[in-house]
Amino acid sequence: MKAVVCRSPGELVLEDRPAPGTPPSGWALVAVSHVGICGTDYHIFEGKHPFLAYPRIMGHEVSGTVIEAGEGVDLEIGEPVVINPYLACGKCIACRQGKPNCCVRIEVLGVHRDGAMCERILVPAQNLYPANGLSLADAAAVEFLAIGAHAVRRSLAQPGARTLVIGAGPIGLGTALFARIAGLDVTLLDMSAERLDFAASELGFATLDGSRAAATDLVREATGDEGFDVVFDATGNTQSVQSAFAHVAHGGTLVLVSVVKDDIVFSDPEFHKREMTLIGSRNALRADFDHVAASIRDGAVPLAKLVTHRTTLGETPRDLARWAHEKSGLIKAVIQVG
Repeated sequence: MKAVVCRSPGELVLEDRPAPGTPPSGWALVAVSHVGICGTDYHIFEGKHPFLAYPRIMGHEVSGTVIEAGEGVDLEIGEPVVINPYLACGKCIACRQGKPNCCVRIEVLGVHRDGAMCERILVPAQNLYPANGLSLADAAAVEFLAIGAHAVRRSLAQPGARTLVIGAGPIGLGTALFARIAGLDVTLLDMSAERLDFAASELGFATLDGSRAAATDLVREATGDEGFDVVFDATGNTQSVQSAFAHVAHGGTLVLVSVVKDDIVFSDPEFHKREMTLIGSRNALRADFDHVAASIRDGAVPLAKLVTHRTTLGETPRDLARWAHEKSGLIKAVIQVG
């Protein structure tokens, strides 16, 4: 089969790889249809991912069609599916508590093991969710949106809560969209005027431009010096995460959607006087995938605006390398495989 392989940082090629064999019991063979390109994929290409062994087939935002099922798999041949790329052990403390998204021994397709920038892939049947009427192109967007949907659900925020999403990249925009779907009053903060203009003009969000003034001053002005009830940080930037503590209102909540490699340092007196709630949010659960899929079907998610770039498997080595540096106008890129 054809596969796009990142052999080493900066080296991305289309090559022939052995096709997967017959699926074992509990697994299915999927013909890949569409793959979204994630920030993680760009980081892998650029050599910035801290926990990755090369060579690697990337790709974890995936839709496809079941073409062969192992013993005990209750999926029809030809079934369109969304792939949940988080492979959990099913036995650890997190899995036993119904939280496979933070499994102790989790393996993410395209990161810890080869992913779906290829024509065929073997996947545990429990990680395949029927597309239920979504087009395969739309189904490939479910995973990245589920990250934000999960973070919003983790926040336990009530409708009307004054909400700040920091970071207007794909994950931040997805978080903002599902915060709005949950009835929250959403404002986006970013340093990019281009992204903020997109968020305001195309998606209808209130925005704060961090390139024009200090974020603390912007937050103070926007909230009457009270802060936001809920703050989501989706930047992947250590300084931003540390600054986000000051944007939270007394009695409020800070949700860390992105992850950084560094230690996070904050003022304990400031944290305690607010009686702040600090929440980590990792990956997503089946309920989040289902919520996203239903929201797309209901027309609540403007996918046509979010997916700005498209390519094919054969053109991916050229296009992904280019988009890693040419970010203007780029929100989400999708590869058509099948």
